[in-house]
Amino acid sequence: MPHNARSLPLSVALAVGCACMFAGAPAQATEGGLGRPITGLQATSYAGVVPPTPGFNLAIQYAYYSGQIGGQRETPIGRSTAIGLDAQFSLLNFTGIYVWPTGEGRWNYATAVAVPFAKVDVEADVRIGRFGLSTSDSESGLFDMTVVPVIASRHFSQTKHMSLALYIYAPTGKYDPDRLANVSLNNWTYSPTVSYTQLGQAGTLEFTTVAAVDLYTENNATDYQNGAVFRLDTLLIKRTKSGWGFGGAGGWIEQLENDTGPTADRLNGFKGHSLALGPIATYKTGKVEFSARWLYEFNVKNRLEGNPVLLTGTITF
Repeated sequence: MPHNARSLPLSVALAVGCACMFAGAPAQATEGGLGRPITGLQATSYAGVVPPTPGFNLAIQYAYYSGQIGGQRETPIGRSTAIGLDAQFSLLNFTGIYVWPTGEGRWNYATAVAVPFAKVDVEADVRIGRFGLSTSDSESGLFDMTVVPVIASRHFSQTKHMSLALYIYAPTGKYDPDRLANVSLNNWTYSPTVSYTQLGQAGTLEFTTVAAVDLYTENNATDYQNGAVFRLDTLLIKRTKSGWGFGGAGGWIEQLENDTGPTADRLNGFKGHSLALGPIATYKTGKVEFSARWLYEFNVKNRLEGNPVLLTGTITF
């Protein structure tokens, strides 16, 4: 087992679950304009590493996102469409991660469950048939939970690590197709994910990248089928002896397939993409690690566009 991995915290990429769960109400380049992922929030520190020490870890994450789709672009929402969409999402996510007692070796394993709570506020000009009106809506409560049955981490060397996982998002939140704001996407989502972490400069320089594809089932309440979405997120962080770390984060989301269904077909598939860049800061003291990042989204099409923020605290027991 690589020596460096023994002291690494288990910040496995459950911010994927955290950030992605923001799409519960109005938007996806996919139904609503967002989908599960928010650009640049999916990668977490050491996402490629499951350390050999067994035990339970708790990650508490808060994410905030305020975005809009302006102009005269139509966005599918529930049983209607909207022109001019503003949405704010706040999400508090509790992620429990258990490292299996498999000992030191080339492989280590973990299991994770995420329980999120969301608040969604939406303003839009809604069109129902030939009629339209300006309206707003709010909702809060339990969001769609995430289960990761197995996270398998391969240690190639002391500095190079990779993890493989399947994230499963269940429609546990409340959903009403006649409402503008919802705390669920009302579909199952399966996200095969590959994460890679490489360390340099005696472990003080970290490069982590996370690649995944989100595969959605149909929203039976609206007959809307989201197309598959590819996403790539990357972190570069330099840590100091004082416990602080500084660096940058970036994200790329690209929808691979058109959405399908009566509304999606009328909107020519509503296929979208986005890019984001921004700074990240971390601080570690004892068994607790904190991180904060801010992202600037650009080159956005058929998605909400804004400046997402993610705060994370990880506790190792």
